[in-house]
This record gives sequence, C-alpha cells and structure tokens, in this order.
Amino acid sequence: MTQTPQVPSTEPQLAGVRNFRDLGGVPTSDGRRVRAGLLFRSGHLAGATPEDAAYLDSLGLHTVFDFRNEADIALEGPDVSLPGVRNVNIPLTDPSDGAEFWQVVREGDLERLRAELGNGRAAARMTSTYRVMIKTRTAEHSRVLHALAEESVPALMHCAAGKDRAGVCVAVTLLALGVGREAIEADYLASSAPHRRYRVSRSADAADGLSGEVVELLDPLFDARSEYLAAAFEAIEEQWGTVDGYLTEGLRFGPTQRERLRRRMLEPS
Repeated sequence: MTQTPQVPSTEPQLAGVRNFRDLGGVPTSDGRRVRAGLLFRSGHLAGATPEDAAYLDSLGLHTVFDFRNEADIALEGPDVSLPGVRNVNIPLTDPSDGAEFWQVVREGDLERLRAELGNGRAAARMTSTYRVMIKTRTAEHSRVLHALAEESVPALMHCAAGKDRAGVCVAVTLLALGVGREAIEADYLASSAPHRRYRVSRSADAADGLSGEVVELLDPLFDARSEYLAAAFEAIEEQWGTVDGYLTEGLRFGPTQRERLRRRMLEPS
C-alpha cells in the first residue's frame, strides 16, 4: 500500500485571511523539497487585520498573484496593501461566467437551489470548472510559471477561498517543480479543514438562509475534493497526453525553464 506523502503544517493563525499556508516542505518525486518561505497560498486578503498585514509584510513577499475576477473583487474588496509588494491580478474565471448561478447561491430559495445543485449537479459543476481552467487558461498559468522562474518570489497565490483557482495554479506550479500527484493532492485537500474553509454567506433576505438542507446543497461548492483535482489531471492527459507535454506545449515552459524554477524554489539535493 502506497503511503500518502506527508505535507508539513506551516501555518500561522491569521484572523482575517483564510486558508493561509507555506508550501515549504512539500516533497518532490526525486526526494527534494520546496524551500520554505518562497511560495504561499491563501484566500483573499481583503479582510486582513492590521496584525495579519504586519505578518504578511514580514514574509518579504515580492509578488501577490490574485486570481479573482472583477466581480469577486467588487464583492469582497481589494487586497490589503503591502508596502513594496507587486500585486498581479490574473483572473482565472470570467466575471460573467456563472454570474446568474452565483446569484442563486447567494439569494435563491430552496427550490431553486435544489434545481441548480441537487442530485450531484454542484459537484459536476466543480469538476467541469477545474477542467476548463486547465484547458482554457494556459496563457495565465504560463505567465505565473515564467514569473516565478525569473524573479517573482517569495510569492503568494490566492483567489477568494484559496481552494479552486489558487488550488489549480498551485498544482500546476508543483507539477513544474517535480512534485508527485499524491503530494499535490495532500496539500490541496488541506483546504477542507474547518478552520481553513471559506465562510459561506447568503443574503440576509435569502429564503431559508443557511438551513441544514441549504448548507448540504452548498457544501460541494466550498469543499476540496479529490475528484475535482483529478478532473484537472485528466484534462491534462486528454489534451496533452503527459505532464511534460502540458508544460512544454501547453504552457511553453520547457526543460530549461523548469530547471531554472527548480533551482530557485527547491532545497538543494
């Protein structure tokens, strides 16, 4: 039986930032590890307290990659300002994609939620989203990898919850670093811990509020599930055959660039 690689816990208690952690220590397939203090992931930074901001400032970040779209930023607010840090917004979803759907999530009554999310439809939507992010956002993922390989570390990647869009881009980055799928999955699934999960909110006027059935219907949207990440890996295999093909042909990130990234971000062998 294969033992799942253990991903170390390197996470402070931040009051207004969910799902924050350092990817340092994640093991590669050849026995090396991601260097601590170079790659972080989290939910959005709009709710950061002054103490949170001071901690984030202490990390010496070069770049914050924000994968939210305009609608997300309008709803949650812009990231907290960190002196000397470059903020790069690279939306991994279109603001018009599913706008009506998310309005139903926030405001819809129980019958509409059942129609949109019931009978496995919520989980199916999530797996589809992961596949689409892999197949249609190659330019965006390429941009991130090239930036990391050249100068943009230490870096923090985030979206709204730090689970889906950030989760996919972190997975792509770890693939480029030579991390195996089991270790990538172990880090990804850590986003489901109760203290890391996105705080689900509904409009104060929403019928049925957050009743038990509503919470159950919404749960697949805010959970990290192996099947979602598996859909991303399957999309790579369907479109490019192998991880090498995906990185080289899909992202224009060949062996030379990968070696530069690994020298920068991995502990010495």
